[in-house]
Amino acid sequence: MHCGNAMNAGISLEKRNTKIHFHVFLCILIFYALFYMTCTVCAGILRIEDFDWMLPFRHTITPSLSSSQYLVHVISAEITFLLSGLLFVPVVGSMVWDYSATVTFVHVFVCYGVTQEFPLMWQWWLHIGSGLFLMITCGQTLAYLTCGSANQRHLSTI
Repeated sequence: MHCGNAMNAGISLEKRNTKIHFHVFLCILIFYALFYMTCTVCAGILRIEDFDWMLPFRHTITPSLSSSQYLVHVISAEITFLLSGLLFVPVVGSMVWDYSATVTFVHVFVCYGVTQEFPLMWQWWLHIGSGLFLMITCGQTLAYLTCGSANQRHLSTI
C-alpha cells in the first residue's frame, strides 16, 4: 500500500472518477462476500438447517436472543463490519471512513430494495450504526498505523 499527501495528484478527472467507482465496487464486493461467509459460518455454528440466502438483507426479523436466525444476522453483521473496515485499508488507504459510510449507505438501500420495505426497527438501525462505528474505527486505526498519519491520503497504484 502506498500512502501519499495527495490522493490523485496529476490524474485527470475521468480517471479519478473511474478509480473511485472501482474502489467503491471493490469495497461493496468485499463487504457482501464477507457478509455471506460470516452468515454461513454462524448458521453452521448455531446449527440452522434452512439457511436463508436473503438473511443479510432482512431487517424485519423479530429481535430475540432465543431466535437463532436473529443471532446469526446480528453476529455476522457485526463481524462483517469489523473485518470490512480492516480489509478496506489495502484498497483505499486512509479513506476508510468515506468508503465505509458509502458501503453502509448502499447496504441500507439494498435492504430496502430486497424487502420492499424501509427499515423501521430501532434494533436494526442500532446494529447498523454500531457496525459502521466498528468499521470506521478499526479501519482508520489500521490505516493510521500503516500510513503513519491520519491526514495522509491513499495514492492508488492501480
